[in-house]
Amino acid sequence: MNCELDTDYLRRVLLKLLGIHSPSGYTDPVVREVCTLLKELGIGFDLTRRGAIRATIGGASYSPDRALVAHVDTLGAQVKELKANGRLALVPVGHWSARFAEGARVSVFTDDHIYRGQVLPLKASGHTYNDGIDTQPVGWDQVELRVDEKLESTADLAAAGFNVGDFVGFDSNVEIFPNGYVAARHLDDKAGVAALLTAAKWLVDHEAKLPVDLHLIFTISEEVGSGASSVLYGDVAELVSIDNGTCAPGQNSSEFGVTVAMADSTGPFDYHLTHHLLHLCENNGIPHRRDIFKYYRCDSAAALDAGNDIRTALITFGVDASHGYERTNIHALESVARLCVAYALQRPLYASQKTSLTSLDAFPKTRRVEVDSETRKGAEPIKQTQPDETKESG
Repeated sequence: MNCELDTDYLRRVLLKLLGIHSPSGYTDPVVREVCTLLKELGIGFDLTRRGAIRATIGGASYSPDRALVAHVDTLGAQVKELKANGRLALVPVGHWSARFAEGARVSVFTDDHIYRGQVLPLKASGHTYNDGIDTQPVGWDQVELRVDEKLESTADLAAAGFNVGDFVGFDSNVEIFPNGYVAARHLDDKAGVAALLTAAKWLVDHEAKLPVDLHLIFTISEEVGSGASSVLYGDVAELVSIDNGTCAPGQNSSEFGVTVAMADSTGPFDYHLTHHLLHLCENNGIPHRRDIFKYYRCDSAAALDAGNDIRTALITFGVDASHGYERTNIHALESVARLCVAYALQRPLYASQKTSLTSLDAFPKTRRVEVDSETRKGAEPIKQTQPDETKESG
């Protein structure tokens, strides 16, 4: 499949999204921006009460349909205490280390104003604390937020409108280089959102004929665990999450190509859907590899926790220093978008499974070689069957 993506669009959307603060719980501004981008593409959408987005690109049949999901929320913080020294104590939003908060430029969203400031360790001056700055522990109780205003007491903070619970957004500090590298906070998962929208643009621009409805899901609370728990409905049979892969020693993820996750901390992803995606990579010349994430949870897990009977998978763009000072490459984002397009153009994996309860005849099979105990040693490995191309999706 020759899929020439609009990479300029990919970069523009990524920069636009990274310029909008959206810690979990404070996502309305970025939700409005994604809705605007969908309108520009001519894609219809609906919103849940809290702001998760379900957009739909229509296909020849409405059921069983599939969904691609990425999350717009990011890591961040909230004000825990108005301190006597005129600074703010913080608690994290999402799971991340205060090590990566130190030095960050931030915005504080009070009820009426947006203030700028910086997160500093409690011992921030070498001229004052000497070697103490090197021995201070790492932790959220070891940092404070210095607001760029004349604030010298708890009373000053209260008078300026600060309150416990105010959200704090961390600047992305994005840089995109000619060699394709992108360094920024919050690539998890705004880079995934940009890749998904780029794939959607290709489908719209080429008036692609989809075999079944495709839903584009943008969730708002993945970083705090709930994710795609309430935005789906019964006709969705397949859910593919788009998120960051973890590039680190002992991991197999890459900042180039697609990394298909075989399992995360919640267990293995669906065997059939995962291998279908691997076959699509092979058949369409999309560079790819596989990985397992031991300390990782994504939108797919939230969807299953909510009781949805769906096949789930996770495709990723490799990110170095995830949940820290993140970096990926445009090549990985293009590869993810290409896989999204290839997936959207295929029939549903098992079109005969139109409902959550089906017969044994409709249940997929794996092809295996039957051997007795005498010849087991030389048996061929189990081979995945291809999707049932003979079944009508309608």
